[in-house]
Amino acid sequence: MIVDCAHYRDGRRQHEGPMPLEEAAARCAQGGFVWLGLFEPGPEELARVRESFGLHELAVEDAQAFHLRPKAEQYEDGTELIILRTARYDDEREEVDTGEISVFLAEHFVITVRQGIASELAGARSRLERRPELLRTGSASTLWAIFDQVVDSYAPVVNELERDIEQIESTVFSGTVAPTERIYFLRREATDFYRAVHPLLAVLARRLRPSRSATELLPYFRDVHDHLLLVNEEVAAQRDLLATVLEANIAVISVEQNRINLRQTATMERLTIIATVFLPLSFVVGFFGQNFAWLVRHVDSLTAFVVFGLGGLLLPCVLLFVWLRGQRAHPTPPVPAVNNAVHHTPRSPAP
Repeated sequence: MIVDCAHYRDGRRQHEGPMPLEEAAARCAQGGFVWLGLFEPGPEELARVRESFGLHELAVEDAQAFHLRPKAEQYEDGTELIILRTARYDDEREEVDTGEISVFLAEHFVITVRQGIASELAGARSRLERRPELLRTGSASTLWAIFDQVVDSYAPVVNELERDIEQIESTVFSGTVAPTERIYFLRREATDFYRAVHPLLAVLARRLRPSRSATELLPYFRDVHDHLLLVNEEVAAQRDLLATVLEANIAVISVEQNRINLRQTATMERLTIIATVFLPLSFVVGFFGQNFAWLVRHVDSLTAFVVFGLGGLLLPCVLLFVWLRGQRAHPTPPVPAVNNAVHHTPRSPAP
């Protein structure tokens, strides 16, 4: 879909509203340059653009595919293809949406092909139209406007990622286990964002050469390059920080597992003590539950019941108490630490 198409000459737009594709191609020979903006065009529409402006078939194929890294290609007819990755942070989903802009740059025309919702260029066009002194330098001025808007859109993404990382970081370093899936997701987003930012440095560095850009545009490209360097450093630091947070979260998970194991061990000790206490009761009940003739004939008074019943109950309890006191008095000696120092045997002096 054609979003806008304008003819610029002497630093001014020569008409209001977009013009048809055939008229735009014809105006390339009238001086100035034409800026054609497309959003997710189909193969047939791109074929018409290729025929009208004489684009290389490989360049058109690159504009249809989605690339992971920005790049720049120079073709024999003088047309240059620059591919940029765009980014935008979605607050509702807390995710980074990415897009792509393919720029066909020639002396008399600029064609931008946008892919994805995060690739809006209306602001870049309106900003450039308010700068007639830059428009007079030629079609390269549109490339500066596009670079400037794309790099400026990176800053909110960096800030939002920083906020998400700080939330995860405060959770982990407070001793609470954070969702590992969330950390992996943030690290993947930071890595994808780094792949969009870091290669763009080399693409933008080409425009800093006097032979590639007009002298009037060099300070503006340097300014964009400085902003991009700052973004690149911040994204690289976020990747390293997320790696540290992931390791710390794994350590917190290990500590929490140890706590659970200790609680389970303490519970088993209590259950063991309770079972040991009830063992004599089971013995007494089982003892008196036997239907032997001797028990029936001799345990026929309160004195006999106290002697055989309570005595049989107290004796194991006393023995258990004595054994536990003995265990406390003689604790298990700790395992001596292994001395890793290497002991060197002194060597006798040589005769």
